[in-house]
Amino acid sequence: MFKHWLIHPHIGGWWKDGDTEWGLVAEDIDSPHIDMRIAQADGHPIGFIQDYNAHHWDMPQYAAFPPDTRAIDMFLGDPDYLGQGHASGFITARLADLKHIGTIVIDPDPTNTRAIRAYEKAGFRPNKITACEDGDPVHVMVYP
Repeated sequence: MFKHWLIHPHIGGWWKDGDTEWGLVAEDIDSPHIDMRIAQADGHPIGFIQDYNAHHWDMPQYAAFPPDTRAIDMFLGDPDYLGQGHASGFITARLADLKHIGTIVIDPDPTNTRAIRAYEKAGFRPNKITACEDGDPVHVMVYP
């Protein structure tokens, strides 16, 4: 399911190929440093969301944030659920679970306007565009 989601055009370019991304997930799935979840709508799996301490891995885009900052990565996988508010809905649900965390960050590609709109709808606000760990630009957004 996860790898299949990554072949869809609406995800292409934002995440690597399914085998590469699944390999990274498999490496970390039992790690106490990361929380991975499958998002559902009416019992149907529709997407993936993970969060972790923003300073656990070397991610320079998050260096200036407080030590307890959580970072989120996510995607809406099932294309049948695009454009209906599901992405902002499941990120909002995860933010409610993380309400005890002072700062939460996310870093979409600056050209991924669909994701940026969903994150803004969930309450994230723009912070800066900067390079991430591999040198690519990211649009760092902060909640609350």
